[in-house]
Amino acid sequence: MIIPHHIAIIPDGNRRWAKQNGLPAFEGHRQGFNQVVPLIQAARKMGIHTLTLWAFSTENWNRDRAEIDYLMKLYVKLIDTNLKQAKKEGARIYHLGRKDRLPETLVNKIIRAENGTAKNTKYVLNIALDYGGQDEILRATEKIVKAINDKKIIVEDLWKTESNHPGSPPLYLYRRFLDTRLQPYPYPDLIIRTSGEQRLSGLLSWQAAYAELYFEKDHFPDFTPEKLKTAIEAYSQRQRRFGGNAKLATPSSNSQQ
Repeated sequence: MIIPHHIAIIPDGNRRWAKQNGLPAFEGHRQGFNQVVPLIQAARKMGIHTLTLWAFSTENWNRDRAEIDYLMKLYVKLIDTNLKQAKKEGARIYHLGRKDRLPETLVNKIIRAENGTAKNTKYVLNIALDYGGQDEILRATEKIVKAINDKKIIVEDLWKTESNHPGSPPLYLYRRFLDTRLQPYPYPDLIIRTSGEQRLSGLLSWQAAYAELYFEKDHFPDFTPEKLKTAIEAYSQRQRRFGGNAKLATPSSNSQQ
């Protein structure tokens, strides 16, 4: 089985799972939360270096206030739980997304987790909170404008590729301004979405250009480590081209190291 460097998961269907089981939406979120740690541990045991979990999108602010408040409390617990595990296992935690709209308590937890794991290199865990792909690109563009105004780069630099070889997507300088800019494997090899929805909804819009996609029909509370393995097995049978000749799936050589 070919193990990708970077898997990103869109954990969809918590509320639908709850409705299907005659339970309140909060219970669906709780059950989905309970799946996260086993999936992270399974991914690391299989040798996956980078795992991205999309917890809360820029559009999720449109939900009921009580549900949002409950989710924010879950995310505080999520950070605490994974910080302990990350320190044991040598994983670095990154937050993808905006911090300016999150509760102060949660932001403080995120900063503590990022700082407390900054020297870890064995694994990467990305937690996308208040994240949207279009929002990330707009924020990156804002940084680029500032860099140009400060004469740190010129416009023509944006077309430069830092690497462009078989087995890898072209690595444009633009990537230095994205949320994943410091990571060894910023581009996901495989993106998994649960609950039967067949769209990415903007997850890692720039980075996902060459990702393989896998759509799981079951809701996220039922997405077990065994189903993660099944998704990776399916990935192993894919042909990846990156604009070149077809070959069976291999992790893209997108390392920045």
